[in-house]
Amino acid sequence: MNETAYREWRTYSVKVAGQSYEIATKAGAFAHGRLDPATLLLAEHVGVKEGDTVVHLNCGNGLVGAVASAGRAGRVLLTDRNIVSVEAARRTLAANGVTDGEVFLGHGAYALPKDLQADSVAIRIPQERLALLQLLVDAFKILKVGGRCYIAGATNEGIKTAAGTIEKLFGNARVLARDSSHRVISAVKRTTTPVSAEGLDSLFLESNAFNELDATLRGRQYTMYSRPGVFSWDHIDEATTILADVMQVQAGDSVLDLGCGCGALGIVAASLSGGGPLTMVDADVEAVRSATRSADANGVVNYRALTSDVATAVLDERFDVVVTNPPFHVGKTTDLNVPMQFISDAWEVLVHGGRLFLVANRTLPYERTIKHRFGNVATLHDGPRFKVLTATRGID
Repeated sequence: MNETAYREWRTYSVKVAGQSYEIATKAGAFAHGRLDPATLLLAEHVGVKEGDTVVHLNCGNGLVGAVASAGRAGRVLLTDRNIVSVEAARRTLAANGVTDGEVFLGHGAYALPKDLQADSVAIRIPQERLALLQLLVDAFKILKVGGRCYIAGATNEGIKTAAGTIEKLFGNARVLARDSSHRVISAVKRTTTPVSAEGLDSLFLESNAFNELDATLRGRQYTMYSRPGVFSWDHIDEATTILADVMQVQAGDSVLDLGCGCGALGIVAASLSGGGPLTMVDADVEAVRSATRSADANGVVNYRALTSDVATAVLDERFDVVVTNPPFHVGKTTDLNVPMQFISDAWEVLVHGGRLFLVANRTLPYERTIKHRFGNVATLHDGPRFKVLTATRGID
């Protein structure tokens, strides 16, 4: 992939009930380069009457909102926790002439108007169990009595478990359609309270509840905070621990934690720099919220935490150090376009003489890309599972 292609948006057409719709996509977007069967099932089966308020949680590319608007919904509201999905949904609505649609950055109903009452709520299920449970509980809360919830996903994503949960919440569930391993299921809200409270006792169903993680990193104790669905949300992962131990940060260095998750690497880097400026970015707004909470808890003062598609939010800035554990999965699929863009953006935002420190599964082929972009690459750590690569930006 060339270095500009990552940020290029395009559209492709898909037919729903005989009508064509345009879907916006780019590298790094959910289901980029393919049609997601679960999203198509939702678009085909969400019932819409004229004037309805329709909500799509975990909206992905926004197709369901475009179809609902064409079905003469009175109000269409979409939410997603990923900044790339939010932009995709906005572009999809615009490409289909939708002027009454609203797209919000946030997980579930967290970002929606507090008094919202919906006729239909659609959910393209996420893989993380508690993140999904929060979406289902949110759907129940915002639906009117008589309103309908629709969920879709694949067997290996947990749709069967989700079906059982929705039946406990609503007291009913019906499979509307199947496509290979994917299915769409609906339930009607008939009571103002869940039919069964079984499994609804998790503290993390509240949008402001964070998981507290005690961590020893580089010989020092830290307390981190994270939310369900954030990478490694319930523990500090081994790769992060390794990179924290070997990265080299000098006093006063400005640091970018690229793809920050809960903020662990950035917070350790801020400690090493003695309070030098720290910027943490992530495409997942729940990660940004977690990193903010973590930084505050550990007394980091000189910092920012921003939602960003790779380093898009800070491309016009320069840093002494970039630390990163780049993601290489989008949903269930591997997408090396994303980590390759991490490498390209790291070079872009580093000062001359600035250093990149990157941790990865040892089988991932990043050395050639780093060498091509930076002109140099070295291995700081080569373990049985993970490696740490470093490079220095020279003079152009």
